[in-house]
Parts: sequence; structure tokens; C-alpha cells
Amino acid sequence: MTYKIAVIPGDGTGPEQVREGLKVLEAVAQLEGFRYETVLYDLGGERYLRTGETLPDGVLEELRQFHAIYLGAIGHPEVKPGILEKGILLRLRFELDQYINLRPVKLYPGVETPLKDKGPEDIDFVVVRENTEGLYSGAGGFSRKGTKDEVALQVSINTYKGVERCVRYAFDYCRKRNRKKKLTLCGKTNVLTYAFDLWERVFHSVGESYPDITRDYAHVDAICMWMVKNPEWFDVIVTDNMFGDIITDLGAMIQGGLGIAAGGNINPEGVSMFEPIGGSAPKYAGKNQINPLAAIMALAMMLEYLGEERAAARVERAVQEVCSRHLKSMAAGRMGYTTSEVGDLVVRHLDLN
Repeated sequence: MTYKIAVIPGDGTGPEQVREGLKVLEAVAQLEGFRYETVLYDLGGERYLRTGETLPDGVLEELRQFHAIYLGAIGHPEVKPGILEKGILLRLRFELDQYINLRPVKLYPGVETPLKDKGPEDIDFVVVRENTEGLYSGAGGFSRKGTKDEVALQVSINTYKGVERCVRYAFDYCRKRNRKKKLTLCGKTNVLTYAFDLWERVFHSVGESYPDITRDYAHVDAICMWMVKNPEWFDVIVTDNMFGDIITDLGAMIQGGLGIAAGGNINPEGVSMFEPIGGSAPKYAGKNQINPLAAIMALAMMLEYLGEERAAARVERAVQEVCSRHLKSMAAGRMGYTTSEVGDLVVRHLDLN
């Protein structure tokens, strides 16, 4: 098989990060003996400013034909917030039905965490976030906009189908991960008494088919506190779109920052998209200072999704080696190496046993 991979470098430092990820992809493909081809797509702020287009219908249809999408970053300082995010990122997730956002939170040796007395043995869990419903579905509107009687509504939509498939994916993932075999539902059942009544009922109903998985529940505010105080309690967390968005950014910080945090937008039956969690960081664009490890770890997630698990493991081991023995910091401009040099270091360590 030849894997067809769509590449969207995006805005700001996105192209620099993707460049290093593709460098690693080329090297690990040679080591593992698999074939791939990439097609570059010009989507992002520059295209929007030039043409007024975000995601043309024809491009969207082309993207459906790929095995995976590799994304750099979307966000441009000259484009009003929301235009690119809704027009590209959310539309891709919704139209391609990427109903799972998968976010590993893992602290590597040599990477600093702001949590006192916590190390790699304490911070190693995964958040499974529902990715196509909830408050991000766009339901709502204004009444009497611009007056003192204005009403703004933003509606959280939760369907049985959407919740059930997310929860089932989380149980399956927890079983495959095979660590603590504990799945925690993150919600707010004491206030969101309709949405999370559905989530809780589905969680326990589906859980009956997974007797080997321990079920747990915590309110989202408690999850945030325990992620700081006792991150070792968690194995896999499943939650809705908004709560997942919030707690995964907290997760990125406790694993060492956005320079190392990667994620996947998953459609198990279709096309999935993998990206670094951080934004486009335009102030670092073109300076060869951004940390590419998050993009490289997104590549590792993509390889695992494609079934190239040995290649994914090679990339992760190489990143761990670079973190533990080379980089001074995860922060842009303070790594002790340039962006391209960090990519070279990862390539150099791909042949570790």
C-alpha cells in the first residue's frame, strides 16, 4: 500500500513545523519500508486574504480521498478570529465526521512540568473528546442584537448517536491502551442536568459491555483540580466538546507545554487529521525557532492510526531521546537548537532499538 497523505502547512510557524515532520516521515519510511505520497494544500490565512476562500467545496471533496491529513496550524493575525477556525478547522472536523479528538497527555523524561514533585510516572493519560457536537455545533442566535434587550443563545447539542459512539470509542481505547483500565467521565451532572444526564446514562449503559474497565465520574472543575494535584489518578478521560477543549489545554501545560502536545481528529471509518495542539505563533514565523516536536508527535499519532505502529514507536522513542538528552527547554527560541536542528536530531535517533 502507498499511503496518500494530504498536507496543510497552514499559517505562521505551521509550515516550519510540518517541514520537520515530513523530514522525519521520509526517514522513518525508509527504515520501516513503507511507501507514501503527499499532496500539499494551500489553506489558511494567506489564501483567505488573497482570494476570500477558506475551504472550497472542491478541495473538501479531494480531502475525502486521502488516508490521513497532516496539519500545521491555522490562524493569521490579519484575519478576524473565528473565520479560519470555523471555515477550515471546524468545517473539516464536521464535514469529515472526525467525531473523536484524541489527546495524549504524557510527560517525557527531561521535560519540565510546572507540577511540584510530579514526574513521567505520574503524568500519562489520554483525553477522548467528542469533536462534532456540543456547544461547537453552531446552534444559537441573537434576538434584538445591538440593543440593551439583546439575548444571545449558544445551544449545546448532544445526540444519543454522537455520545454513544464517542463513549464506545473511549472504552475500546482504554482496553487497547491496557494500563490502569479506568475510564473517567468528565461532566457537570449537577448543573447540566439534560446534556450530562444523557452522557451519564450512555456511559454506564455502554460500560456494561466492558466489565474489565473500571468506570469513574468527576465534575469538570474537580477534573481540573485533580489534573494538577493528582494526575496519576487518570488513565483515559472521556468528555464533551467544550470541556474537552479546556482540559486538554491544561493537559498540554502539565506535560511540558504546547511545544510537545499533539492531537488527532479521528474518524475511525474515514479520513482523520493530525496536528500540533499549539497555534500558529506568528511572532516566531520564519525565525527557525519554533519547537517542532508537537508536529513530529502528531506525525507519530498519524503513523499509528495508519497501522504503522513500529514506525510510530520509533518516532516516539527518538523524541524521548531528544527531550531527555538534548533540548534545554520546550519553549520556542530557548531549545538550544534551531527548528531544523531539532528535526535533524529526531531523524538521527530513529534507529534506536
